[in-house]
Amino acid sequence: MGNACVSGTSAPPDFVILVKTGDYKGAGTNADVYVALYNEDGVRSRDILLDCRWKDDTERGSLGRYPVTNLPNFGLVSKLEVWRNSTGLGDSWFLERVEVVPETSGDSSVFPIHRWIPADKKRVFGRNDCVLPQCDERKDDRKKELAEKKKLYELECKAEGLIPQVKNFPEDESFSDDYKWDIVKNKAGLLLQSKLINLQTDEWKTLEDIGKVYNKHLPVPYGMNNWRSDLEFGSQRLVSCNPTQIRLCTEIPDNFAITDDMIKPLIDDMTLQEAMECKKLFIMNYSILKDLKCSYDRKICAPLGLFYVNKSHDLVPVAIQLFQDPCEDNPVFLPTDPEYTWLLAKLWFNNADASFHQSATHLGFTHLIIESVAVATHRCLSPSHPIFRLLAPHFLYLIAINYRALAKLVSEDGWVDQCMGIGRIGMFDIIARTATKWRLNVEGTLPTDLNMRGVDDPEVLPKYYFRDDALLLFEIIEKYVSEVVNGNYDDSEKLRDDEEIQELAEILSKPSTEGGAGIQGVHGNGKFATNAELIGALTAIIYTSSVAHAAANFSQYDEYAFPPNYPSIMRDAEPPKDKSPRTEQDIVNCLPNKEKTISIMVVTKILSDRGTNGLGDFEVEYQFDDVGKKAVESFRKELIHAGDVIDERNVTRASPYTYLHPKEVPNAISI
Repeated sequence: MGNACVSGTSAPPDFVILVKTGDYKGAGTNADVYVALYNEDGVRSRDILLDCRWKDDTERGSLGRYPVTNLPNFGLVSKLEVWRNSTGLGDSWFLERVEVVPETSGDSSVFPIHRWIPADKKRVFGRNDCVLPQCDERKDDRKKELAEKKKLYELECKAEGLIPQVKNFPEDESFSDDYKWDIVKNKAGLLLQSKLINLQTDEWKTLEDIGKVYNKHLPVPYGMNNWRSDLEFGSQRLVSCNPTQIRLCTEIPDNFAITDDMIKPLIDDMTLQEAMECKKLFIMNYSILKDLKCSYDRKICAPLGLFYVNKSHDLVPVAIQLFQDPCEDNPVFLPTDPEYTWLLAKLWFNNADASFHQSATHLGFTHLIIESVAVATHRCLSPSHPIFRLLAPHFLYLIAINYRALAKLVSEDGWVDQCMGIGRIGMFDIIARTATKWRLNVEGTLPTDLNMRGVDDPEVLPKYYFRDDALLLFEIIEKYVSEVVNGNYDDSEKLRDDEEIQELAEILSKPSTEGGAGIQGVHGNGKFATNAELIGALTAIIYTSSVAHAAANFSQYDEYAFPPNYPSIMRDAEPPKDKSPRTEQDIVNCLPNKEKTISIMVVTKILSDRGTNGLGDFEVEYQFDDVGKKAVESFRKELIHAGDVIDERNVTRASPYTYLHPKEVPNAISI
């Protein structure tokens, strides 16, 4: 056996072997690690011990450098054999990547591994390790590896009607020890800072009192100075954390008790029919919240809201009905009502909107839906599969954040129970109700969703900055996915004969009661027959993992941190049942107490901070094959251009919309 580290000799190395150990908890090893190299003629090198006597190498997250001598004229390294023994404490080892670099001439060879290396078992990997299953020389090893992964990654519904998650948390998914998003620890730190705030009483006396809470750790949120404005209330439907529910109004629901007489003065003296024919009216209908049971028997409205695009091209509210069934004590509130009566109606509407946002838009159909996809991907696709390598960067930390952090927030009597009116009971019910309607190829596919809601035309609905920036990124993601898919499936037989990708299609669509992810509307409906179907599904998955989550997540502090702007909970109060004048005190009486308010501020501040790299700047590189490398390079160039376009757009926008700048959109749901 030859030691890879040159010591005590002046002979120049023939190769340098670079070894990247993964940044996972327990990924480093104290075992003896070996490799052997194969050239294109099948010639095998001697066994090479990877060890540097003067440092503790193969530690978690480390990059080791090992010069190799006595391999002259070896040629291109086409295969790598790697193994370890079980000596020393902590012998487990997660190997991310090996690169063999010739010191004089020739091409480097990269071996992306992304696996735990078992003791005393030799594994052979091909250069770039990116191959369809039917073309893999290691078919048996590949099938055995997937069989083991199926034991680790099982799907299970944690509560009736919920989207399936991983049954038991795989240790492979653990955060590295230095991962910064420890929500519990960060919350404690910010709460400690908040002790500087005067909490001699637990109730707010005036709205101005809330403004005295903010400091350098909890800065003044955008919503504090804009919450009274109808203009900003309309803008919330377009650029806030829940911008995917507004739709063109083509028909007034029978249960929405509005009339031409009450609305005409608010819509430039048009009738409702005339305004609809001009595509000036938009609606939000939260019938899905009707009769929702909430934790601790709290109240939640199921409102309808009508909005109008005025002559200044701004979307403004013109009517709010707080419950679905019209009756004498469920009036239609208007901007012409007494000031605080109208403000109170908007607060209750936003409380319902916030409830849907956190439950469905955020938790259900980014965090949970993508976890089900991630688990299915691990079950079905080998790490050597080109589509696994495409998707993997967009699952980083996802299962861990769901399992460790969200479990604490959504646990019984946890943050959601304490700080959201619906509590976990209402949250789970909203997810279950929405899951029967949400489809990957409609709600999860942005252009289709916009078209279905009638909001895809900028001439009809201007200033919908979410739509404009999200579409730009969706198209770039689709182009990126197309390049990878078409490059690997250059004929229809390759897709048809790929057992792994077809199993993924089946598992994604299979009902959760049968062990599947139970996702509605998966392109191809259980079988990817064409590249277009696969491209559609993968684009929707990556978009949801990155852009959709960023839109739902990163404006939370600006929206929620001043409760009158976007209240997550309404304190012991009834929604207004008449139009009698109210006062500021009626608003204050609805707000959460100081302790809950600060908890809302702290948690939404943590959730609104970025902890990982921007889109395309992958924390872990997976694609080293020619198709993948070229696609990633093009993807990054397109994203730089998109950033420039968004910067230019923001110069002329009334308020900059920064949440979907590519540098601000993480690759994965990592918070």
